[in-house]
Amino acid sequence: MPATSRQGLIDYCLRELGEPVIEVNVDPDQLEDRVDEALQYYQEFHSDATVRTFLKHEVTADDISNGYIAISSDIQYVQRLFAGAGGLTNNMFSIKYQMMLNDVANMYSFIGDLAYYEQIQQYMSMLDSRLNGMPQVHFSRNQGRLYIHGDFVDGDIKVGDYIVAEIYQHVDPDTFTKVWNDRWLKEYTTALIKRQWGANLLKFEGMQLPGGVMISGRQIYDDAMEDIARLRETIRLENELPADFFVG
Repeated sequence: MPATSRQGLIDYCLRELGEPVIEVNVDPDQLEDRVDEALQYYQEFHSDATVRTFLKHEVTADDISNGYIAISSDIQYVQRLFAGAGGLTNNMFSIKYQMMLNDVANMYSFIGDLAYYEQIQQYMSMLDSRLNGMPQVHFSRNQGRLYIHGDFVDGDIKVGDYIVAEIYQHVDPDTFTKVWNDRWLKEYTTALIKRQWGANLLKFEGMQLPGGVMISGRQIYDDAMEDIARLRETIRLENELPADFFVG
């Protein structure tokens, strides 16, 4: 049965560990903690846990006063901030607009060609970069803040302006329930619950139950640690985006 919810994932993991045939000695609060731990690791490293999208924000007086923009906690990375309109890209009387208009007219009349048009676009992009530059930003996940250095102080960004940032945002498992049925997430959550089960039983290590049965929490714990190490290696080698993907 596929897991389609948080409780569905917990039920799957418990069945995988032997319930209802075997009682898994883990408290419900501990189960919730292990799901949170598994989901956090999954969102941190698995490429399927985030989606590339764009954030549009209207600048307020509070943003300018604070010197930063408050960002939602489900945003993992801010890749870049797009430069606002201005300088070479302002309106129909701007240099870029007029040159583009002439280039398109030339191509239409067969005077120019696409290679020349591409060269002009690269040249204009270089001028824009040198004269206007790109906004320098810093994103702090733990603070939930996007700092835009200089632009607030210099007045380049004003109240009512819109900024657009390219971001990587967590896929919400409550909205997109297929996350709960991810194969790696199910295996990793099972391993974490198994580790918790073993840790709970360690205090009774060596105790003999009626019938001569010996409790072996150490074996359960050690097996879980091996599973956790294997799964962490798998996600880092097979499912994680390249380390330099978010640099630049």
